Amino acid sequence: MTRFRPCIDLHAGQVKQIVGGTLDSATSELKTNFVSPHPPAHFAGLYRDNDLKGAHVIMLGPGNTEAARESLAAWPGGLQVGGGITDKNAKEWIDAGAEKVIITSYLFPEGKFSQERLDAVLAALDGDKSKLVIDLSCRRQGEDSWFVAMNKWQTITDMEVNQESISKLEPYCSEFLIHAADNEGLQKGIDEKLVQRLAEWCTIPVTYAGGGRNLEDLDAVKRLSGGKVDLTIGSALDCFGGNGVRLEDCVRWNREQD
Repeated sequence: MTRFRPCIDLHAGQVKQIVGGTLDSATSELKTNFVSPHPPAHFAGLYRDNDLKGAHVIMLGPGNTEAARESLAAWPGGLQVGGGITDKNAKEWIDAGAEKVIITSYLFPEGKFSQERLDAVLAALDGDKSKLVIDLSCRRQGEDSWFVAMNKWQTITDMEVNQESISKLEPYCSEFLIHAADNEGLQKGIDEKLVQRLAEWCTIPVTYAGGGRNLEDLDAVKRLSGGKVDLTIGSALDCFGGNGVRLEDCVRWNREQD
């Protein structure tokens, strides 16, 4: 059944909400919706106290390791962590308290998918795919086509998100995380067609993020996906400076699904 899933986006060691399409290396181009005065552990504790499972902590660039570890320490075993995950450090993050690690850019050296790298990450996790989330965050290419985007969503890879690629990757992970980068941080609504396609293609849990702005979007994702896709809402949440929806309303919405 569809669930609201929260997030902690880290940039330069702070909790921020960013317009995803502007997230490149040039700080002057970065558009930020919100910079929190609270440390990452504040949000981890908030999610823990409200039993909001499956939250993802994303390190957007360098300088976020300490902040991510602080989040995990506040809720050991309760959070997923991504951003710069490789076969060299995946196990370290699990040992640091992550429930699962999330990989994306590492799987696409020079923008091309590497099965060898995926195998290496899984081997580093002792073959336990329950500890692995594959991030297939993407950009729309045409009316009904999406391609995985890496390097903070700035580089389009050779992998189209479709039935073939989903089926190819499902045996190696326990769930997918998919940001619609063109919608991310804009609070202008979800990519309804992508949500529908994900429900058709995926047989394991999948979380969609990008454009979520209110409880009606949760209802829409539930309807469009037949309850198969979860939704992350970020910038619209009151705890991130938004006025679209209160976190407590999302918590109540989740409980009503039970």
